[in-house]
Amino acid sequence: MSALFTPHSLGPLTLRNRIMVSPMCQYSAEEGSATDWHMIHLGQLALSGAGLLVIEATAVEAIGRITLGDLGLYSDDNEAALARVLAAIRRHSHIPVALQLGHAGRKASSHAPWDGGQCLAPNEGAWQTVASSALPHAPGEPVPLALDAAGLARIKAAFARAAQRAVALGIDAIELHGAHGYLLHEFLSPIANQRADAYGGSLENRMRFPLEVFDAVRAVVPERIPVGVRVSGTDWVEGGWDIEQTVAFGRALAARGCAFIDASSGGVSPLQKIPLGPGYQVALAERIKAEVGLPTIAVGLITEPKQAEAIVAEGRADMVALGRAILFEPHWPWRAAAELGGQVEAPPQYWRSQPRELKALFGDARIGMR
Repeated sequence: MSALFTPHSLGPLTLRNRIMVSPMCQYSAEEGSATDWHMIHLGQLALSGAGLLVIEATAVEAIGRITLGDLGLYSDDNEAALARVLAAIRRHSHIPVALQLGHAGRKASSHAPWDGGQCLAPNEGAWQTVASSALPHAPGEPVPLALDAAGLARIKAAFARAAQRAVALGIDAIELHGAHGYLLHEFLSPIANQRADAYGGSLENRMRFPLEVFDAVRAVVPERIPVGVRVSGTDWVEGGWDIEQTVAFGRALAARGCAFIDASSGGVSPLQKIPLGPGYQVALAERIKAEVGLPTIAVGLITEPKQAEAIVAEGRADMVALGRAILFEPHWPWRAAAELGGQVEAPPQYWRSQPRELKALFGDARIGMR
């Protein structure tokens, strides 16, 4: 039996298989609200056969968007637009849907990647960014405003309110974005955090605000909905955030009821030196799984079914998350099931696409219907 196609639980949520569609920014929202693009994009991924679909990084306040096109969940209009997309998914797929909540911090107020990704100019709609400390992400970029007590309280409340909106939408799981150099990661990393108060300096202090945000979200989300965290296991910069600190953070999260950890890396500094290669971040997930004990998700250049199968079968991670690979091949889980002897759920409109030699691929699908 394929390990990749066995069920798995993230807290109270049981998934049909170990494949997750990663949250992938589309930079296609309008004033934070989902558009027809999200209907098309998320709709096709909802039919992918994966065990879990995670909606892209969703800002908890307007200034927490990376770009003007980022998805948000800070207004009634945002909530209504996303409700429309989710309703369509629910009509045609049983896939559980999670939502990643985040705040871009000092990496906000930027152009979309296909427009260069650089910071917005004042005449392009730029806004004042915020961060753990008044340090720009890169030389020459605008200096963010270091958050004071009122700012910290505002953002914690924004995370909690966005989580409540997610619950009202019927979201099945929530992932907090604590990676990639965005605000929560900016508090964790000594590269970005040079505060001299209770939120800076020691590891305990640097973890304080992200843990407070987790607590604020967990407090307003029913126990039936798992809350997990995406982390950067390392900054890939000497003297920065590393796997040992990530393990300590993971243990603190576990003690607070965290349901899973999604293990990525990097993003806090342009000085990072990332050793790119197939599965280059899997060792981070493996270390977190072994030393923290929470369900752990591996992500990063996982592109082939046998590669994904080995990661799960060898116990290096509990699940694998696909990003670019599933954008390129939206039915990647179908191919994986065909290669590994697994089964996937497919809509009845597609049942007749099943090759005759793989007649069990779609489970009880009735082939050859007139």
